[in-house]
Amino acid sequence: MSLATLMREEKRVTTSSSQVHKPKDTDWQMLDKSRFFFLGAALFSGVSTALYPIVVLKTRQQVSPTRVSCANISLAIARHEGLRGFYKGFGTSLLGTIPARALYMTALEITKSSVGQATVRLGFSDTTATAVANGAAGLTSAMAAQVVWTPIDVVSQRLMVQGDLSLNKHLPGVINSCRYSNGIDAFRKILYTDGPRGFYRGFGISILTYAPSNAVWWASYSLAQRSIWSRFKRPNGQEDSCGSVVVQAMSAATASGCSALITMPIDTIKTRLQVLDAEENGRRRAMTMMQAVKSLMREGGGVGACYRGLGPRWVSMSMSATTMITTYEFLKRLATKKQK
Repeated sequence: MSLATLMREEKRVTTSSSQVHKPKDTDWQMLDKSRFFFLGAALFSGVSTALYPIVVLKTRQQVSPTRVSCANISLAIARHEGLRGFYKGFGTSLLGTIPARALYMTALEITKSSVGQATVRLGFSDTTATAVANGAAGLTSAMAAQVVWTPIDVVSQRLMVQGDLSLNKHLPGVINSCRYSNGIDAFRKILYTDGPRGFYRGFGISILTYAPSNAVWWASYSLAQRSIWSRFKRPNGQEDSCGSVVVQAMSAATASGCSALITMPIDTIKTRLQVLDAEENGRRRAMTMMQAVKSLMREGGGVGACYRGLGPRWVSMSMSATTMITTYEFLKRLATKKQK
């Protein structure tokens, strides 16, 4: 029995006063998997292309030894590097986005379906079952995607910061990584200098950043969505596609704002672990977490240094989440199997 069927059975036993006219969700069993992954690759590639320059700005702010505004970084990139400067590492990132997104969406939908069925059978309410299922799905999907995404993140972020003149004036004990001509060159040099482990710099902290963040995001998204829908009075549960998009966008923006604020310090440390190196006795080696924290503290600003890049990250997460969820829900509707 599918999650959608179980949800309908659960709704039959609820009182009419507690009913929320929320459009029914599309379950994993209802999807045409080939269309789902093919269309998903195309749609999310477009989203990544549009939002990539914001990620570049965020990354450069996080590794900069001084506080620099987004406007100044943007002007410097435009003046010294041109439009291509906003898309450094994009090819590598795009190649990794497709398999990472596929893994993410598969883990998300399978977990959401299986956990949702289990929670409904255990007698949880519709609201609780949905929140638990979404939270568990966000946790497992983030962990699965990081297996693919961390190596891509390491390579693409190193390419992003190349050309950043401020990194040439690094602090003692902190040095910029090697220079790379492209993604393949970066892959080869990282493998040569650091071995396979070099591609998983910051993997543990990436899990600590994205797994809880995704769990909270998906759980709060489902609750925000339900809360907003409860204020819509529609006769006979009639669906409104325009209203659905608005509600999804509002819910996504609400969920992502808090997530960005809470996880910003750990994301800054993660970025520095993946991009910068430490120097001891004239030899370059991977920076430890403690060294990353100490370098931030030495740069001044205290805890505030951990929030460099908060503006671009907040905008990026809000825009990405809003675009992602509306695209994702649209994708699920496109990939739904035709009912016989």
